[in-house]
Amino acid sequence: MEIPFVSKARPDTGLYNAKVGIWLFLASEVMLFGALFSAYILLRIGADPGTWPHGLLDIPIGTFNTAVLITSSVTVVLGWSALKMGNFGAYRKYQAVTIACALGFLGIKTFEYRDKFGHYEVWLNKPIAVKHGATEVTTDRLLGHIEHNGAHPLFWKTETLARNKVESFKLEPDPYHYTMSTKEIAHAKKEAAGKPHTPVEIKTSDVKRLSAFVPAHSTYFGIYFTLTALHGLHVLIGALVIAYIWGPGAKMWKTDPERYMNRVEVSGLFWHFVDLVWIFLFPVLYLL
Repeated sequence: MEIPFVSKARPDTGLYNAKVGIWLFLASEVMLFGALFSAYILLRIGADPGTWPHGLLDIPIGTFNTAVLITSSVTVVLGWSALKMGNFGAYRKYQAVTIACALGFLGIKTFEYRDKFGHYEVWLNKPIAVKHGATEVTTDRLLGHIEHNGAHPLFWKTETLARNKVESFKLEPDPYHYTMSTKEIAHAKKEAAGKPHTPVEIKTSDVKRLSAFVPAHSTYFGIYFTLTALHGLHVLIGALVIAYIWGPGAKMWKTDPERYMNRVEVSGLFWHFVDLVWIFLFPVLYLL
C-alpha cells in the first residue's frame, strides 16, 4: 500500500505530508522558545535596578556568529533552488557550506563558553582600591581572570578555596563592571586596550563569594546558558539532518527526486527557524 502525498502535494492544500509535519513541529518549537523568552523578560523586569548584568558577553564574537548563521540560511536556499533546477552538483556545494557554517558556529560558541568558565566575579567583605591605568576605583566586586600558581582554574567557587587550602590568589581585573552604562563599558575597554593588566592579590579570608560566569553565578547566566545551549542543540541536530540528506541520503535523488527535494526543503525550513531564534537571542542577550 502506497502512502498518499509523500512526494506530491495535495491538490487542495498544495502541501505534502512532510511539510505539514514540519510546520506542526515548528509550532511546538515556537511555544518552547516563546516560554523561555517570556521567562527572560519577566525575570529581567523583576530584577532590582542596577543588579542585572550587561556588558559581560563578547559582542564582536556574537556578531560574527550571527553573520555565520545568516550565511548558512542563504546557502540552504541556494542549494534547494539549485536542486529544483536539476543541478545536483551545485546543491552539494551550497549544502557543504551550510554544514561548515553550522560547525563553525558551534566551534565559536564552545570557545565562548570556555571563556565564561574561566571568567570570575569576586564579592569581597570590604571594598578595595583597584587601579586601571591612571584611574583608581574603590569597589567590593571585581570581574576578571583568576591566576593561581600559573594556572587558570575552571569552575572555581567559594568552597574550592577552602578545599584546596588556597590562602590567596591573583586576579587580573577587567576595567569595567556591569553596573556601568554601555557607553562607560565601551570607553573603559578602549582605554584599557593594549595596556598591561595589573594583577590584584586577594586573600581568601577577604572573599565573601566567588563564582565563574556559570549558571550558578546569577539568574542572568542561568537563562543565558539555558537558551544558548538549547539553541546550540538545535543547530547540531539540524546540521546532522542536513549532513545525512547531503551524504548517505543523497541516493534518493536517483530513485525519487521529487521526494528528495521535499526532504531538502523540510530540513531547510527547520534551519531557517534555528537561524531566526538566534536573530532574537543575539540582541536580547548581547545588546540589551
